[in-house]
Amino acid sequence: MATRQIEFVIAENPPARLDKAVSRDVPEAAALSRTRLARLIAEGAMQVDGTVITDPKAKVAEGAVISIHVEEAEDSHIGPEDIPLTIVFEDSDLIVVNKPAGMVVHPAPGSPSGTLVNALLHHCGDDLSGVGGVKRPGIVHRIDKETSGLLVVAKSDAAHQGLAAQFEAHTVERYYRAVCYGVPDANDPRLRGIKGTSFEPGNILKITTQLARHKTDRQRQAVLFHGGRHAVTRVRIVDPFGSPAVAALVECWLETGRTHQIRVHMAHAGHGLIGDPVYGGKRKLAAKALPEAAQEAVRNFPRQALHAAVLGFEHPVTGESLRFEAPLPEDMQSLLDALAAPAT
Repeated sequence: MATRQIEFVIAENPPARLDKAVSRDVPEAAALSRTRLARLIAEGAMQVDGTVITDPKAKVAEGAVISIHVEEAEDSHIGPEDIPLTIVFEDSDLIVVNKPAGMVVHPAPGSPSGTLVNALLHHCGDDLSGVGGVKRPGIVHRIDKETSGLLVVAKSDAAHQGLAAQFEAHTVERYYRAVCYGVPDANDPRLRGIKGTSFEPGNILKITTQLARHKTDRQRQAVLFHGGRHAVTRVRIVDPFGSPAVAALVECWLETGRTHQIRVHMAHAGHGLIGDPVYGGKRKLAAKALPEAAQEAVRNFPRQALHAAVLGFEHPVTGESLRFEAPLPEDMQSLLDALAAPAT
């Protein structure tokens, strides 16, 4: 396997540990993340003044010459597929795509092909410099198969590390548009009686719970208040529909990003998403609240009405602030048009 050699000198006042010192001083062009450097030390691929060092806690002095032998990135075992993509932004480090509903992000036993990763491997080709030593896109977050909208994917190890850190720190801006049953309004006394729900100024619903995999149905997430993982969702009403209002377009934003978070939180609050086969259920709307065409549009909507509309983050390499917006897909816009149409 082909290798490349990277050499550099430890600058003044180095951290006490080797792993931290090389992480600070490794040339940016090497595109090696802290995780990858730690693995290279453990594998014996790093020399300090000509001596192989495998202890990440070893001390290193100013002026020490570091030599790293890096194997070139291997090709991924996942095959590239020529699948059309809607590219919102792309440079040498990352790519932002507007994923259509129906596309799985990453291959899995039930979806071995036709995924976003297959499409990206074809689209990016040799532009992938390698994530973790493998030529593959760096998936730092996902959206469900039947959810549409924006995703950022790393093309290099350094970008993967930087993006992952931002998601872990919850500094990434993520806004979703959703169509739900009912209207999550502060004037609804029922909502104020649900554990984990509260309201903030501006009629913003805040849902705070723990989330974990359901004990008996492994495809579902369940709301808990002990154990599990902390999850916070905020919800703002954009447009109510019906007379009386029986549905609403809402904007949801995430403080945390857990599996199915918006879907399970909205269901917990009694405002499941239209079309959601797992959490939303089929609800019978008041016969006179909406015209029959709107009722039919709700009944026949084929997926959860959820769209990742806004994605904002700091570019992990250049530091530039980036923010992207994706308009509602045609199916959700048609649903809203039907809900907003006056009775005839």
